[in-house]
Amino acid sequence: MANATLSINDREYSFPVLVGTESEVGIDIGMLRKSTGAITLDPGYGNTGSCTSAITFIDGEKGILRYRGYPIEELAAKASFVEVMYLLVYGVLPTKEQLADFGYRLTQHTLLHEDMKKFYEGFPPSAQPMSVLSTMVASLSTYYSNTEEDTDLNIVRLLAKLKTIAAFSYKKSIGQPFIYPRNDLEFVEDFLHMMFAVPSEPYEVPSAIHEALDMLLILHADHEQNCSTSTVRMVGSSGADLYSAISSGVSALSGPLHGGANMAVIQMLEAIRLDGANYAKYVAKAKDKKDPFRLMGFGHRVYKNFDPRARLIKQACDRVLMQLNRTDPLLDIAKELEQVALKDDYFISRGLYPNLDFYSGIVYRAMGLPTSMFTVLFALGRLPGWIAHWKEMRDTGGRLHRPRQLYTGELIRAYAPAD
Repeated sequence: MANATLSINDREYSFPVLVGTESEVGIDIGMLRKSTGAITLDPGYGNTGSCTSAITFIDGEKGILRYRGYPIEELAAKASFVEVMYLLVYGVLPTKEQLADFGYRLTQHTLLHEDMKKFYEGFPPSAQPMSVLSTMVASLSTYYSNTEEDTDLNIVRLLAKLKTIAAFSYKKSIGQPFIYPRNDLEFVEDFLHMMFAVPSEPYEVPSAIHEALDMLLILHADHEQNCSTSTVRMVGSSGADLYSAISSGVSALSGPLHGGANMAVIQMLEAIRLDGANYAKYVAKAKDKKDPFRLMGFGHRVYKNFDPRARLIKQACDRVLMQLNRTDPLLDIAKELEQVALKDDYFISRGLYPNLDFYSGIVYRAMGLPTSMFTVLFALGRLPGWIAHWKEMRDTGGRLHRPRQLYTGELIRAYAPAD
């Protein structure tokens, strides 16, 4: 095994170098503080590995994303979201029999306890759907046992119920009655039915929307140690139950710098449209270091190449608008901005390519969803990834997360009572 050497005050310390299956290199500094009395300082954890994981691989330089070894391009083209759920949570693609059994189990747990409907009555009409989602997920822990024996059942329960909670949150926000889940509908189709059907009126889910949403959920299903996933792992490391850990992930995802980014893209495109669709003006503003304006949906914390998910969702976006025979002026602006980014040295040299958020909001708009629901769809997709990480951490005996800090406050002071 190779070692890395650290020199502090003329003393050298050796730490093991670990290599992942994709040749990723990590320095194991687990004994750093005990050996040297020092800690590493890495604001935002951009260079810190908090765990080892067998779930998702990302190569940001090459634009690669794989779930359990399967390229995202293949899964998005050939798999269903339910298959990807099973893959992420259990580590393998299901057989036909396993998939049928898993799908059946999901349909058996979509209903919420009737008492939980009363919770929605306590939320004001203006309540943000993500806040409602987080609250309702946390409340599930009061209805179900959280013993080790119940772990797999609780995983299925949560995967099945989140779409019901999400759809009810939407219906609450627009003042419509809840539509109950149907066992005869496939997972994504059932969710869309609960979202858009109204009592006493027939509703058929458009195939274009069904297919696009299935792909979007797959593309969102996991993304390694991002903010919300790391939050789920940190909360779960305390021994907190599944529902509490996932609720914390929902809360983390709600922030505009994380799951709320696609909402910011739509707001930016709308502002450009209202300014005469003068996209060139806003490109110039983005290049001006003195101008606070930023082009939302460009660049990524991990990807320094084209986000592979963005290519896929752009194609889906075109298909949805064509099949539904809808036009969207914001899409035209988005395409113009994309062409600039792909040809302009300013963007290319900085790796500022369109990311997933850049197009997902356009697709959600085509589906008839308000911007307040965009992040809820993100959470619905990300749920199996969160569960997979929570489960992996529990199964591998992960330790309680407890980061360190460098104190920069006052030196010791004597207390003096006020006169």
